[in-house]
Amino acid sequence: MEQILQVATQLSGQSQEWLWAALLVFLRVGTAMSLMPAFGETVVPQRVRLVLSLAFTAVVLPATLSPEIAPPGAFAAGAEVMVGLMLGIGLRMFILALQTAGAIAANAMSLAQLFGGTGPEPQPAMGNLLTMAALALAVAAGLHVKIASFFILSYQMLPAGVAMAQTDVSQWGIGQISACFALAFSLSAPFVLASVVYNLALGVINKAMPQLMVTMVGAPVLTGGALMLMIVTAPMILGLWQNAFDAFLAQPLRIRP
Repeated sequence: MEQILQVATQLSGQSQEWLWAALLVFLRVGTAMSLMPAFGETVVPQRVRLVLSLAFTAVVLPATLSPEIAPPGAFAAGAEVMVGLMLGIGLRMFILALQTAGAIAANAMSLAQLFGGTGPEPQPAMGNLLTMAALALAVAAGLHVKIASFFILSYQMLPAGVAMAQTDVSQWGIGQISACFALAFSLSAPFVLASVVYNLALGVINKAMPQLMVTMVGAPVLTGGALMLMIVTAPMILGLWQNAFDAFLAQPLRIRP
């Protein structure tokens, strides 16, 4: 009987250590999942996001932590939350880049107000289309496997209970923001160039034929040209976005210039 009690006491102590290790992983994974593309969208119910967080925790825990190396204390828990928040913001930046690119393209092609408020997050139709297409592409390309590898890789770069220095976090954040806007401008460049060419041609026509109402003639051309340009350039835009997203998943803590 005494041996049974001793074994039960040992198992109880080990279970508490495993629960603490699982909690540390859940804090990082759950915080990042709240901002993650596709899995962390506002249209996904909170219960589904909670189940997904627990599922990713069950996948990541055996590959990253054990009771012997799980650091105890409130500081370790706080560090895990901050790391998860940082990783989630880095992932969310790619969705913001698509939305920014859609807004730039829509403003350049005078389509900014077309079905602008029908989605859960008010944005131009072009931005909403690019965002939904990119999320579908990422999920079809095995986003769940990449995210699991992403979390496991994050523990190799930042072990549990270790937080980045403030200077490193600020440099990383500035680099991510600059990279986000650079990606947005790169994705919207065809629409901006087409808008410049269109306005120059319209100005030349108006100068040559002042009596012609170029606005009435040019508005349908601009709308039709924008839609055709979207059809032609959408595969290229989504391909560039997917490559940048995969590069971040492979090196999430790289400080970009």
